[in-house]
Amino acid sequence: MATRERHKISEIHIYKSDIKLKEPFKIAIMEIVSAQSIFIRVATDTGLYGMGEANPYWAITGETQAINLAGASDIAKLLLHKDPLDIEGRMREINAFLAHNSTLKSAFDMALYDLLGKISQLPLYALFGGSNNTFYTDNTIGIGDPEAAAKKALEFKKQGFRAIKVKLGTTIEQDVERIKRIRDAIGYEIPIRIDANQGWDYKTALTSLKALESMGIEFCEQPVAYWDYEGLRRLRENSPIGIMADESLFDHHDALRLAALGCCDYFNIKLSKSGGLHTALKINAIAEAAGLTCMVGCLTETRLALTAAAQLVSAKENIRYADLDGNLMLQEDPVIGGAEYDVGDIHLPDTPGHGADIAPEFLGRCECVTIK
Repeated sequence: MATRERHKISEIHIYKSDIKLKEPFKIAIMEIVSAQSIFIRVATDTGLYGMGEANPYWAITGETQAINLAGASDIAKLLLHKDPLDIEGRMREINAFLAHNSTLKSAFDMALYDLLGKISQLPLYALFGGSNNTFYTDNTIGIGDPEAAAKKALEFKKQGFRAIKVKLGTTIEQDVERIKRIRDAIGYEIPIRIDANQGWDYKTALTSLKALESMGIEFCEQPVAYWDYEGLRRLRENSPIGIMADESLFDHHDALRLAALGCCDYFNIKLSKSGGLHTALKINAIAEAAGLTCMVGCLTETRLALTAAAQLVSAKENIRYADLDGNLMLQEDPVIGGAEYDVGDIHLPDTPGHGADIAPEFLGRCECVTIK
């Protein structure tokens, strides 16, 4: 019987990164001006390595860059000299060691899957049992002046984006006016997706969604607080617009509860919330069994994390929507290889692993901690 080559994790590099956004990005619960990420490089004793990225949003996952940097060193020590291909075992150890901190965990998960693909000589979409499919992402407009939002939406349409996402979650009057101005500017040829990021209560949400019924809204993400499962359920029953769970959905346990209670029509899977691909696959399986459709979303990651997310979209038929535009908000693209963006159309490489890496010259400018 043939035996596989044994690989052991020999060292882990943790890089501190800060990439400025082209302009401040505001949602209902927070505003950011830069992507304060960390990159994880997991190397083996055979010379191969995998790359991962964590881009924390403190108001969503409770993490900051400083928290992730501290936690990354502890997790790295936990993983040293162990088998990187036993992802089930490694993620079980990580989850047992550190509660929550899903964005940090996703960086290690991503690096391990990248290694698995490289060692197997397969792109991740193939490892997940899928094929290389081109698909498209929307482009997102943050909370701001309605006139400015309409102008930006028209720019996106002219560029060729096939869907536009708009952040809401302020007052009924402001939110409805924002969408009305955008529709006046772009017409009804392309769908609008809206995201309240927990900014409404049930009554405000229902009133707003009824007022927006005629404006060609594809679905509404997280209209009420993450903990308000009952509010989500009532909205799904009464809203003329489909409801998507986002901040209410972190892991497969959340997915099962949301599906069982009938809280939503769609799931928004983010690697930063699920803790990575390992759990994201479980969430999609639960959605598929429950007859729910999925979207894979993002924060303001680089193309490295977005390429890993895109591999999941490409592989799974039940994931029909993509919101993978975070890299378009960044002033700098430090990624080599990875997914290619043709306006909103995303094309994946056939290289092993997730297919993306960070340019050495960029990493050379980052603070680095090595655990070995």
